[in-house]
Amino acid sequence: MVFRSLSVAGRRVCVMSSSRPPASLSPSRASDFMQCPLLYRFRVIDKLPQKPSEAATRGTLVHAVLERLFDAPAAERTAPRARSLVPGQWDRLLESRPELGELFAGDAEGERLTRWLAEAEQLVERWFSLEDPTRLEPAERELFVETELESGLRLRGVIDRVDVAPTGEVRIVDYKTGKAPRPEYAEGALFQMKFYALVVWRLKRVVPRRLQLVYLGSGEVVTYDPVEADLERVERKLLALWEAIELATETGDWRPRPTKLCGWCDHQEICPEFGGTPPVYPLSVPSAEVPAQQAGEDSPSVV
Repeated sequence: MVFRSLSVAGRRVCVMSSSRPPASLSPSRASDFMQCPLLYRFRVIDKLPQKPSEAATRGTLVHAVLERLFDAPAAERTAPRARSLVPGQWDRLLESRPELGELFAGDAEGERLTRWLAEAEQLVERWFSLEDPTRLEPAERELFVETELESGLRLRGVIDRVDVAPTGEVRIVDYKTGKAPRPEYAEGALFQMKFYALVVWRLKRVVPRRLQLVYLGSGEVVTYDPVEADLERVERKLLALWEAIELATETGDWRPRPTKLCGWCDHQEICPEFGGTPPVYPLSVPSAEVPAQQAGEDSPSVV
């Protein structure tokens, strides 16, 4: 175990690192690499801390409330009951992750926190206009799934909700607290769901009948009915992606990919695109006859 020091927001931060090569792939980490290989390195290899955000934390809170609501009998799954769960779930979240209290530092009167909790309650209440929980009996909630493909690639993730019809048809449901993307960006949003569908297919030999994204921010439901050919394409894409990750891991060549999303990145201070220097690569890199520049050019295309 190694302790490393790096600068974050002008402060020296000691980071406990037990870095090792990546051994599996999740939808979020796959998206990180496709967005920016260097971001993937920072999160997976360097394990750099990420600042909590109000939006992401609100999403975690809303997910917890919707999961817990199904503990109640069907007739009691009402909007008032769901709203009443928000404060208690926030307390539980703070207990498990005390650092989230920093989000409202300086909010002496509690006005920001009150407003933030009210926004979470509004998202929870909007769900009732999109789905009727009194008619739902999920087979699984917050289900951790993991499978290993024939190639040896291990896939894992957590599915918000799995519904199974009496006929055996499977529906995978994911809650999103943001707004539904424009049609031209819909494929990117469905990537996560197809990832889950692939895992379920490989585990259970059943292609999910429907993939459903519930956007609480805009009050929309987006559905997609996959077929085996879709999931085979996703598997090929993930294999190419993993080959690129393995090559970057071996060479230490993690290229930043500048996009408009850089404005929301926690790691600008140590990113070369912003004049920063990444921390020393924590994994050993064997001497290579092929320069890193050329190795990067030979990486498989995954976008």
